[in-house]
Amino acid sequence: MNRIIALVIAIVIVLFVASSMVFTVDQRHMAVLSARGDGEPTLVGPGLHFKLPPPLQTVTLVDTRIQTLDTPDEDHYTAADKTDLLVNPVIRFQVTDPVKLVAETKGDVQSLPDRLALISRGALTDAFAKSNVPELLANLQAVGDNTRAGMEKAAASLGVEVVDVQLTRVDFPASMTDVVYKRMIAAREQIANQERAQGAAEADKIRADAAQKQQALLADAYRQAQTIKGDGDGKAASIAADAFGRDPQFYRFYQSMLAYRNSFKPTDVVVVDSSSDFFRFMRGPNGGETMPGDAAASRNKH
Repeated sequence: MNRIIALVIAIVIVLFVASSMVFTVDQRHMAVLSARGDGEPTLVGPGLHFKLPPPLQTVTLVDTRIQTLDTPDEDHYTAADKTDLLVNPVIRFQVTDPVKLVAETKGDVQSLPDRLALISRGALTDAFAKSNVPELLANLQAVGDNTRAGMEKAAASLGVEVVDVQLTRVDFPASMTDVVYKRMIAAREQIANQERAQGAAEADKIRADAAQKQQALLADAYRQAQTIKGDGDGKAASIAADAFGRDPQFYRFYQSMLAYRNSFKPTDVVVVDSSSDFFRFMRGPNGGETMPGDAAASRNKH
């Protein structure tokens, strides 16, 4: 009976030791096989593998997929204009050197998220300190890129590559929201007033230039009109002089008709002395003068 019990115990011990010597690595992980003492760790890929039983050799599985670190609680950061902000970063990373990670964490790979969170806080502090709030809010992607660049060296020392950093929340603390919004509104109003003043100055300049051009155009047009009018008056005077030279009697008759038309309206009632020299052509087409032909005819009649 004692021999059977001893045999069973021996079999259990052998099975336990055998099971501890066999391990499997799936496609999502890499395994770091560490030997007791100062032996160099060995990197093992996916598949079925064998090792010495603990504590002679230990196996640490490392997830080599791209992982996401999303901290549930926001952190406080200060911008260049001394404004406090609440920030939630999301960090995507990948373990590229599992051996280095195991060595740096002394086999505690589960502490990697906490270490990356600590590294990201320092990088985010530096990134937010470089710009004021409007600049930060206008270009959050640049802040994330600067944070990723600031994390690269420290993350590489852990065997980790930071793939991307996104800021899912950038907000003001409740106690500062009203103050910050009022400050931003005042800044925007100042910019708007400057733009309006600049626009008004440019409008005044445009109006002054337009008025100057208008005066120049009017002066040039008046000069041309006077020149044309002078030429017309000269031609009219020449034509009138020529007409007067050809038929003085008709010229006097025509000028009198123009004077009548300019002096009276069709509805005017005028009481005048018909013997006045102004109305001489109303007494006859020759203005009361005896034409040479009329005088000859009168002599012939007698």
